[in-house]
Amino acid sequence: MSPATSGPHLLPDSVARHPALRFAPAWAVPYVQLARIDRPIGWWLLLLPCWESNALASAVAGGGPRIWHLLLFLIGAIAMRGAGSTYNDLVDREIDARVERTRGRPLPSGRVTPRQAKIFLALQCLVGLAVLLCFNGFSIGLGFASLLIVAAYPFMKRITSWPQAVLGLAFAWGGLMGWAAIFGSLALPALLVYAAAIFWTIGYDTIYALQDIRDDAIAGVRSTARLFGEHVRGAVGLMYAVATMLSALAVHLAGVSPLAYAGVVAFAAHCAWQVLRIDPDDKDRALKLFRANRDAGLLLFAGYLAAAFAG
Repeated sequence: MSPATSGPHLLPDSVARHPALRFAPAWAVPYVQLARIDRPIGWWLLLLPCWESNALASAVAGGGPRIWHLLLFLIGAIAMRGAGSTYNDLVDREIDARVERTRGRPLPSGRVTPRQAKIFLALQCLVGLAVLLCFNGFSIGLGFASLLIVAAYPFMKRITSWPQAVLGLAFAWGGLMGWAAIFGSLALPALLVYAAAIFWTIGYDTIYALQDIRDDAIAGVRSTARLFGEHVRGAVGLMYAVATMLSALAVHLAGVSPLAYAGVVAFAAHCAWQVLRIDPDDKDRALKLFRANRDAGLLLFAGYLAAAFAG
């Protein structure tokens, strides 16, 4: 077993005894952590808007779900989540060194040099590019357009209290990609899936940011968690409510099987459960609720997938 599963290099938000840490050789552990392989919730949250949009588009187009697309999006999400995290850590390494939860990351702790991280970033981007080139020309151009938002995101926490909104613009991009992969164009339902995922992202990343409110204030890092303050539960609830309404409208305009609404209802119920459980003073609960959004997204996807099979 790698010492990273129990030693000083196990990060606070790592999944305990994750196979990638248990079986990775010692030299590879910092790169596993740079790519967040030991924290799979990140690529799940990047992937789910892709799957949701693609499943809804499949329901409109008929012929059942596009399994090949779903697989490509899975590979691409893992690669590009890793690339985005590596880039973010390069930009934020000085801030991370001043925050308790992040000072043990590979770059601020000195276990990986900036040059090594840049090479690793390039390799992950090549994997993402190989996946992107498997889609139609419109999707390829759309995928490249997202890089502008990804590049800007790490700097937003320095200049705005809404970095979670910029993260939403980036993480929700799959809401456009999944639809474009089938039709080679965009339509209003795809834009609504994208918008819904943006509000969902603001909600769950606000919960995530509750872990760092004290250290963020010291480091001068802004967030919606700090902005909302004592009203954080209501604010997250509002974000989730808007995401639910936009998702329902996307289903309505797509004109697909009513089975899709079952996913929307299940998603809404899960989000309501999260809001009721929010405790700004409980860091462990904040992390658990944040991770629970994988299940919320899967419930929504399941409804869209059912509609695709029915269509």
